[in-house]
Amino acid sequence: MSEPHVVIVTGMSGAGRSQAANVLEDVGYFVVDNLPTSLIEAVVDQVGVLEGTRSKVAVVVDTRGGVTLEALDTAVTGLMGRGVRVTVLYLDADDATLIRRYEETRRPHPVEEGPLADRIRTERVGFEGIRGQADFIIDTSDLNVHELRQQVEAAFAGEQPERRMRVDLISFGFKRGVPRVVDLLFDVRFLPNPHWVPELRPQTGCDSDVSDYVLGQPDAGEFIDRTSELLAFLVPRYEAEGKSYLTIGVGCTGGRHRSVAIAEELAARLSGGPIDVNVVHRDLIDGVVGNR
Repeated sequence: MSEPHVVIVTGMSGAGRSQAANVLEDVGYFVVDNLPTSLIEAVVDQVGVLEGTRSKVAVVVDTRGGVTLEALDTAVTGLMGRGVRVTVLYLDADDATLIRRYEETRRPHPVEEGPLADRIRTERVGFEGIRGQADFIIDTSDLNVHELRQQVEAAFAGEQPERRMRVDLISFGFKRGVPRVVDLLFDVRFLPNPHWVPELRPQTGCDSDVSDYVLGQPDAGEFIDRTSELLAFLVPRYEAEGKSYLTIGVGCTGGRHRSVAIAEELAARLSGGPIDVNVVHRDLIDGVVGNR
């Protein structure tokens, strides 16, 4: 029997908890939605996780169920003490995105009092501690449903009994802001910009002409070498401290050329080892996402 695994799905209302739960169900998890945090252990017992009837269960907890950091800690500690592996998946999005989604769907927000913006802020404050304890954080502000599915599947669909460190490399453009969930950030605007080369401007860092131009710059090779050495030093130490994922941002001006080429090259250097590498090019028109 495989190791019993419970995924607790939580996060901001409107950030995509239900969509994430649907993906988990598609990849083999038994999903229980809208569950009070205090009942997590009881439900896990009832569905037969410890008896081996089901080895993979996902529970969705939110503001309606009275989720608190104390209650979540109690549930997680109790399950882990009984030999169950527990992963907390937190869905997030910026306030402007959440407001737009609620205005488009016209659904009521679970926080009942005040203007919508105030309700969202109130919920975010209540979730601060839980977000800080999450194993995975997925910011859906710039994701469509297909990209969200790819990220959830990358984290949970092909998992092995032994947990592997996951590294997400996100290329982006500073003109659209820094990604909200980043552990390490590298600014590659010191490299010459292919945007000013007419024949390269319409291409992206995924194209060989642009990649050759960026990686052929005198400082690019040294940057890649030094950054790869730094990550080779850091990743196993983060893993030893119990961190299961690492998000690395690589930024340039527009997020189409330099950051894309550098992120792809760093991913190639990191691939093949004892980690799972995922690449997301946030600001490309097609939102390219790939696993290594």
